[in-house]
Amino acid sequence: MAAATLKDVAERAGVSIKTVSNVVRGAPRVSETTRTRVMQAVAELGYRPNPSARRLRTGRSGLIALVVPDLATPYFAELAHHVRTEAADLGFTVLIEETQGSATEELRLATGVGASLLDGVILSPLRVSPDELAAVAPEFPLVLLGERSYEGDRVVADHVLIDNVAAAREVTAHLAGLGRTRIAAVGVDRQASATSRQRLEGFQQALHEAGLTYDPRLAPHVKEFDRRNGLQAMRTLAALPVGERPDAVFCFSDLLAVGAQRALHEAGMSVPDDVALASIDGTEEALYSTPSLTSVVPDKSAIASLAVKCLTARIRAEEPLPFELHLAPYWLETRESTVGGRRELPV
Repeated sequence: MAAATLKDVAERAGVSIKTVSNVVRGAPRVSETTRTRVMQAVAELGYRPNPSARRLRTGRSGLIALVVPDLATPYFAELAHHVRTEAADLGFTVLIEETQGSATEELRLATGVGASLLDGVILSPLRVSPDELAAVAPEFPLVLLGERSYEGDRVVADHVLIDNVAAAREVTAHLAGLGRTRIAAVGVDRQASATSRQRLEGFQQALHEAGLTYDPRLAPHVKEFDRRNGLQAMRTLAALPVGERPDAVFCFSDLLAVGAQRALHEAGMSVPDDVALASIDGTEEALYSTPSLTSVVPDKSAIASLAVKCLTARIRAEEPLPFELHLAPYWLETRESTVGGRRELPV
């Protein structure tokens, strides 16, 4: 008996072949009624997609990979959701990998390991060097996310990012505009990652513009951008003599800020009365914390859309395309941790 085809499923479900394809790929913009009808027809006919046939027909597998440092980080989990949604709309299925910040893993996955399977890769690197990326980017469809770890006008691959220096400057200026004069930075790492360097640069620019002096004692080092390191860094700051403690803190990630909130609570210090607290990432964790966190919100939907469309164009291009930088929008959400008051959460 011949294997069922998309056309067979479409006729059984009473929909178009395109609709069946959307349902099978997991595209989000299909009504539940239609999705249920199609999946019932799939089950009745025993339909199974044939990736090998698609590969022979189009020269592509329809699979791309999203490679991030840590899927347990809310920012990357939320970003993965948006990438999957955008990719499904363009006919791609997303495989998700995490590197735990390993340069070896980043480079291995950037080269499209299993390239016979993958059509392209979206990579958020932490450790791999620009020179290594420059060597592999021309050979395989690759789009980078996050901060640039290289300087000047050099572009080693297609890259989607926000202006981290400007974002850090804006949130620090917000704290200074509240009349806070001893503003701490939690997120300076010993490895001098691009994220840390750029957010520190924006922080220092805002201090200078506000007529404030950068005090290294108010910038304790962290190892990772997580809750534990935020807790430890804030404990260090809270242990300073009363007159030397910060009256505001800019955390380089929402997770650092959540840890810092805990340390402030332990020390009996009120947010924002004693210490105004702000961060960057714009995750739901910031919205639902107590008090809710003022945070810079990168437009994750726009980042995902730019990355997937850029990768798609490179996959489908018949001639090599020049590498480009794409700036995604962001905005500052002021919440209870800096302006006080009580705000109702959206239902």
